[in-house]
Amino acid sequence: MTVPPPSPRDGLRLALLYAAVFAGIGVAMPFLPLWLAGLGLGPELIGALVALPILVRIVATAPLVGLIDRGVPPRTLMVAGSLGLAATWALMPLAASLSWLALAGVIVLNAVAGASLVPCLDYQSLAAVRRRPGLDYARIRLGGSLGFLAATLLGGWLLGLVGTGGIPGFLAALELVSACGAVLLLRRETASAPARRAAGRVRLPAALWLAIAAGAAIQASHAAVYAFGSIHWVGLGLSPAETGIAWGVGVVAEIGFFAVAGRVPYLRDAPFRLLALGALAALLRWGGLLAAAGLPALVLPLQALHALTFGATQLGVMAALSRLAPEGGRGAAQGAYAACAALASASATLASGAAYRAGGGTLAFGLMLPVAGLGLVFTLAAARAARR
Repeated sequence: MTVPPPSPRDGLRLALLYAAVFAGIGVAMPFLPLWLAGLGLGPELIGALVALPILVRIVATAPLVGLIDRGVPPRTLMVAGSLGLAATWALMPLAASLSWLALAGVIVLNAVAGASLVPCLDYQSLAAVRRRPGLDYARIRLGGSLGFLAATLLGGWLLGLVGTGGIPGFLAALELVSACGAVLLLRRETASAPARRAAGRVRLPAALWLAIAAGAAIQASHAAVYAFGSIHWVGLGLSPAETGIAWGVGVVAEIGFFAVAGRVPYLRDAPFRLLALGALAALLRWGGLLAAAGLPALVLPLQALHALTFGATQLGVMAALSRLAPEGGRGAAQGAYAACAALASASATLASGAAYRAGGGTLAFGLMLPVAGLGLVFTLAAARAARR
């Protein structure tokens, strides 16, 4: 089948779908714990229910995304996943009225439904970029960051109007929009690139496994700041408003990096340079946050490094998947990275929690330095293996 020529609309369609998918994440991540607290659940149970989807994704993501290599179109997985998310979000209030065990069961189903969404969308976007070199994955992925930010702001405004009880219904509506988007926006993509059936199990090259480990380690090094950044910064003397600005600086820096990275020849299609840049920035960022204990003004400029610690790492690992994953094994590779990243992040979050209890922010952020360093070691090993 003839591949259609590059068109700005191809990138726009995929960017719009990223925005739709990440809108749900942008509401669920900050506001679901508030809904759980509104049910009268204790902090320990809330923590367990919030951690449950991470554990599910570790197990469910790779097999689900691997179905692409068996001939299941990514659009089918995305539509089914979005509809499953919508149904489970809508069922959560009923489950919560029965018991917390019923609620936990629905949360598990919710996590299974959503496990393949982002990896499938990454798979589809990377395939589009390979077929149409005029497209830029970084600018496509920018749609996800903008959707996340917009949904977070809209969710906060809606929360002020209707209270925490409306969160599940709002999430269900967003996932219905995501399902419609997958049907409409991926139609041409799926038709122009039918999935290949793998003749047998395809082995991933060692360089790719090392790149996957590097990306997972660097992203996992964010665990301390994600879990305890706000608490630590307020303890340093920042006001809640300044803490919010600090988070905003990170998001804006990430958006800016995605907007320009594809236009920098040194970084375009350079997975190991991007991963090394992410790892080095992570070492600087977490080391700087240790120094910020005596100089809180460092927090804001250090947050701007999120453009590299998250953005460059994300682009680097996606470039490695696009370049190194074999045909017939691209779905498995995408799922493997998502599962490894979830496992690494869960482990780092648990470790940072124990460190924060034992020694506060100093020990928690200090623990992230060797995690980022491990990401740099894996990056150098991946580059050497790729050269061989």
